[in-house]
Amino acid sequence: MASFLQIADDEKGHELDLFCVPRHYEKDLDRVIIPHGLIMDRTERLARDIIQDMGGHHIVALCVLKGGYKFFADLLDYIKALNQNSDTSVPLTVDFIRVKSYCNDKSTNNVKVIGGDELSNLSGKDIVETGRTMQTLLSLLNECNPKMIKVVSLLVKRTPRSSGYRPDYIGFEVPDAFLVGYALDYNEYFRDLSHICILNDQAKEKYKV
Repeated sequence: MASFLQIADDEKGHELDLFCVPRHYEKDLDRVIIPHGLIMDRTERLARDIIQDMGGHHIVALCVLKGGYKFFADLLDYIKALNQNSDTSVPLTVDFIRVKSYCNDKSTNNVKVIGGDELSNLSGKDIVETGRTMQTLLSLLNECNPKMIKVVSLLVKRTPRSSGYRPDYIGFEVPDAFLVGYALDYNEYFRDLSHICILNDQAKEKYKV
């Protein structure tokens, strides 16, 4: 079972005025729940675990846009640093796909794969997956016959709506709250927020489409 850092349901988080938060978001957020520095430290450890587990296999690192792009970029930076500075390294290529499943703060249960390159070139490769909406995408990827698929997710939410699926690598297990920041959005807002924060109810109405 994947190890992770658990953020408890009663975790109060941190006051906004202890961190650098864009002024245009100050009234939209309740608290900082995962500071940027903690995200980076946990991401570095995930990179080390991946390098140790993959054993020199060629990895196609597939980023799920848009919410996964920041985590993906930072994870690859750490993997690249390990490749350059340790005795163990893995060949690495990169691809992207966009998946959309949210409208406002609700999951639509309708996963749309938007854009992305032709997936048939993944045949026979090892794939490390990064993102939040996985099960529908995994069935699509399996049709390409990769040697293995590993899923890396920065966040896993504790929710009664969960299907029970667990990624192979997990950064944090978090409460059932709507989180934004570090490229996680609410209707395309808050991607430019460095920390992961809890969105307040007024902001959900303010940015609702």
